This record gives sequence, structure tokens and C-alpha cells, in this order.
Amino acid sequence: MSQKLLEKINTPKDLQQFNIEDLTVLSQEIRELIVGVVSRNPGHLASNLGIVELTIALHYTFDFNKDKLIWDVGHQTYVHKLLTGRRKAFPTLRQYKGLSGFPDKDESEYDPFTCGHSGHAISAALGMSCADKINGVDRRIVAVVGDAAIGAGMSLEALNHAGHLKRNLVVLLNDNEMAISNTVGAIAKHLNKIRTTPLYTDFKKEVHHVLQSLPLVGKRMEHTLEHITEVLKREITPGQIFVDLGFNYFGPIDGHNIRELIDILHNIKNIDGPILLHVITEKGRGFEPALKNPARYHSAGTFQMRNGKVMETPKDPKKISYTKVFSETLIELAASNKDIVAITAAMPEGTGLDAFGKKFPDRYFDVGICEQHAVGLANGLVSSGLKPVAAIYSTFLQRAYDQVFHDVCLQKNGILFALDRSGIVGNDGPTHNGVFDIAYLRHLPGITLMAPKDGTELKAMLKMGVQLNSPVAIRYPRANIPEDNLDRNCKHIEIGKGEILRKGQEGAIIAYGAMVYPSMECADMLAEKGIDVTVVNARFAKPLDEKLIIEVVRKHQIVLTVEDHSEVGGFGSAIIELLIDKGINIQNIRKMGIPDKFIEHGSRDVILKILNLDAEGIYRKFISIWNTLEPVRIKNKEELEPTPNLI
Repeated sequence: MSQKLLEKINTPKDLQQFNIEDLTVLSQEIRELIVGVVSRNPGHLASNLGIVELTIALHYTFDFNKDKLIWDVGHQTYVHKLLTGRRKAFPTLRQYKGLSGFPDKDESEYDPFTCGHSGHAISAALGMSCADKINGVDRRIVAVVGDAAIGAGMSLEALNHAGHLKRNLVVLLNDNEMAISNTVGAIAKHLNKIRTTPLYTDFKKEVHHVLQSLPLVGKRMEHTLEHITEVLKREITPGQIFVDLGFNYFGPIDGHNIRELIDILHNIKNIDGPILLHVITEKGRGFEPALKNPARYHSAGTFQMRNGKVMETPKDPKKISYTKVFSETLIELAASNKDIVAITAAMPEGTGLDAFGKKFPDRYFDVGICEQHAVGLANGLVSSGLKPVAAIYSTFLQRAYDQVFHDVCLQKNGILFALDRSGIVGNDGPTHNGVFDIAYLRHLPGITLMAPKDGTELKAMLKMGVQLNSPVAIRYPRANIPEDNLDRNCKHIEIGKGEILRKGQEGAIIAYGAMVYPSMECADMLAEKGIDVTVVNARFAKPLDEKLIIEVVRKHQIVLTVEDHSEVGGFGSAIIELLIDKGINIQNIRKMGIPDKFIEHGSRDVILKILNLDAEGIYRKFISIWNTLEPVRIKNKEELEPTPNLI
């Protein structure tokens, strides 16, 4: 069996040994490998299948050892990884200690940044280009931006600034939604071939030089020529908005025609100033299921290939996700309350709001990757008497911090934030872990912060939250609910009130949200060793149940707070601040949570176990504290090593 072309590539320079026909074969090999790996390691499939030829053409044309390639929406970099020395490690994609599913500057010199959020690439590219001018460096900076990311506020701000500065950078707009009209496509292809050749640009400069040298009529003729050119461009150029921003616009071109891509990329390398190349691609290209349903295969779960057909991995019908509970509950509430409206920032399926949109299309808003606008929109909606529910991933709400402060809390607006993907997200890694929301929200006056221990409690919190005329945020993980049966008739929860789930004398665990069930399991394990502990379901990080917390702290010689959030500024910090303010000794308080570092990718269960935020880890932590108490008299006392170092 002959060696595959992909196996001959260890660095991008190895692409130079291939002709166009070889590169077409290489594209197919890459698609087959990506489908095979993602079928085993769930990841972003459709977007990567759509960018194969464009990535090959970029590495074939540019030398990104010298030039720089910056990705916006970093989940489209699988092909890039395969071509930049990471082919052999690719089967470890998104696995613990394996390749990241996003650009990672610690992983390769070909990744200038670690990134997973949209909107940053054009700003970063412009910054590097400006630095090159100051440092006297001659190279090209290329930013690949998805069609959704180009509408992000930061992208538009960067485009405006780049057009003003006229620095040398190339923005590649990877458009996988538009279709190319035969007429417009043919004209655009012809114009691009002429306008991007060095001969044409040099000739244009010469014409202007000659016209300017003619007395009297030269200036007039040049002005007339420019006027005619502008009129024609506005008639036939679909990207006039980018021209108006100061960019040289080319496209749209076929993003799957390698020869055309290489030709135009080679030509635009020689053009000064900011350039925007508009490339049309197909999400899921080369894999029929993803091509037909790109949304379903955007972030594909595990699937099997049999005889060329996709076999979906069976799901346990008894398992219900927090997202599913949120989706169904919000629809129930909206059916009886016409004022409820829902907002998502380009994550309708991920947040579960796609079902709400189908049921109540007039009360549903998808604003794109524009979290700042999402919160600002909610401000306007609530001021007109409606009840906005903004479902935004915890890590993405960080992008709208100022709006949460200015448009929500300062106005005392009754907006409910459903913070999906709170805590450890898993395989998406540090850019997506939602472990900072308590810290960046709880210091804002007037906001209520809640976290349910299970699906039943999430229903109750949503029901209570939509009734409040003040800001509310409910955090919940990307996980299945822990209880065996969802109680459809949830009990009312009083704001700021926790509950004691189990009483004990030797110590107490105060758990928040997703950490409640592991804490209960830990209590069972401790009971087997003769240690009876109290377990508190805190429910609220703001306002805290002060009476309950103070009572528990005073009664127990060991109090352990547990949360799947950063220890710095989190739930445990809030409790310690409360006790200090009340003049209560905090010597017996210990915190468990996410350490003060960014946590790498890996499945949620694996990462929580490594962080000791599972039942066994909490048990070991409690025992390690218990072993330090002297004198100690307990039945069947077990000496254990202290909690191991975290990752």
C-alpha cells in the first residue's frame, strides 16, 4: 500500500512537493482523518470539513514561520494542526493531555495565541502589523475570521481602525452561509484575476502618475476616472461595506478551488494596505450528514461509521441534561406568561433556546456572537415591560461585563441570566470553562446569584427568578441532572435561603450547586469511618443565608466549602468575608474549588476528579483536615495522605 500524502507532511514546507492534483487528494485524506477522529473524540466537525482547501492554500502560499496566521473562532483549526507538525498527536484531540481543540500557543510555534472566543483576531492582527512597522519587520499578518465572528462588535471596531491606519494585513472572511451566484461569481472571478495581479496595480499607479503630470486637465481627468471606478465598484462589488471601511476587497471566491485560492493568495501578498478576501465555503463538505445538517455536526457527539453510514451512539433515555430542563421549563413558564422573551448569542442549540424559538418565534432573539448587544437588547426589552431571559454560557457573559453592570444592575433591571456551561466544561478547555462567574458578578449591587443542586431545583429557581423584578443569574453545568427522577412539581424556594440535607456533629460541608451531590456521597463515605457530618445545600451565593451559615460554623470544628468555581473570589470567599464582617473566627474554615490557574482540557469527569472535586476528592480533603486535629478520638480512624497537587 502506497504512503498517504498526509503522512509525508511534517511541516507546512512539505506541501511544496505537491502539485494541485496532489493537494486535491490531500484534501480528501484530511477530511477522512478528521471524520474518523471526531467520531471517537467528540469535537467541532462541520466547520473543519469546510475549511480544508483554504487552510492548505494558506500554508502553501505563506511562510508562517515568518508571517503569522491568527484564527478567529479557533475551533476551525484541525486542518491547521495536521499541517503544522501535530499529525501524529491528532488522535488525542480534545483528550486530557492531548491536543487542544483550539489554537494553543504552548502547543506550537504556529499558534500565536491561545484562543477560543470570537472577535479577537483582527485586533490582534492589526496590533502585530503596527508593531512590525515600529520594529522594521517585513512580513504578512493573516487573520481568518468566520462569517459569524465578523459581526462581533470587536471585529467591526478592528476593521474600522485597520481601514484608517492602512497597515498591511490580510483578513480572510470564511463565509459558509452565502451561495455564489453564477453571474456575480464569474464577474468577481474575472475582476479578481485582473485587480490582484502586480501588473494591473503597477499600471494603475502609472496612469495616476501620468494624469497628475498633465497641466489643468490632469487632476480633473483623474477625479473623473476615480468617480467612474467608484460607481462601477458599487454596482458590482458585493463587499462595498469593506471598501468603505478602507479595505481592498476581493471576492467572493470558491473556497474549495485550491488552484484559485493559491493564485489569489499569491497575488494579494504583493498589495499594500489592508485586504479582505471573501471566501465561500461549505460547512461539512465531504461528509454528507454534516453537509445536510451543519448545526447538528457543529460540535458533534460520538458517532460510528459502518459501511459508509453514520450510526448515532445510543443515548440513555433516562439521562436529562440541565440544558434540557432549562429549555422545557422556560417554555412552560412562557406559555402562561406572555411577557417572557428569550435571548441567545449564536448558541440556540447549545443553550436549548432553539425549542423556545420554534414555539414562540416572535419572542425569541438570536443576536449572533454579540453578547454585549444581547445584554443591551435585554435592557431595552425589560424597560418596555417584558421579562427577558438571556441564556449565555458563563465564559461568554464575561464579554458583556460592562453591560451587566451598566445596563442591568445599575438600572435595577429584572433580567434573568441563565449561565449554561458553568464550572468545568471539559474538552473545550480553558477558554470555555465557566469558573469565574460568581467572582465577576457577586460584587455588583442588587444581583441575585443561584445554583441548583439538581434539575428539580433548577425548575424552582427559574420559576422564582422570572418573578423577580431585579437582576438574577442562575449557574448550572454542562452535565446531566444527578437525580433519578425529575420532580415536575418543584417546591417554592425562598430567596436567600439554603437547606440542611444531612445533620452531623463532627464537621460540616457547605456545598454550592453541582457540588452538592458529590458532597452527599462524601458524607456517606465519612459515615462509614464513623464521622458524621452536616451537609448544607447553599443554593445562593448572593444573598447568602447568613443565619444558617453562622449557625453551622459555630457548631462544627471543621467546615469545608465546596464549589466548581475559582476559589479566588468565589462562593467560599463570600462565606469567609461574611464571617469576618460578623467578627466570627474563621480558623476552622477550609475552601475547595478551582485553583488559581487555568485548567486544561479533558472530559468534565476526568478534570473534576483531578481537581479533587468528586466525592472521593472531597472525602480525602476532609480526612486530611481531620488528621490535623489534636487530640483526635474517632472510631476506625484512617490516616490518609494530604490532597495531592492539582493540575
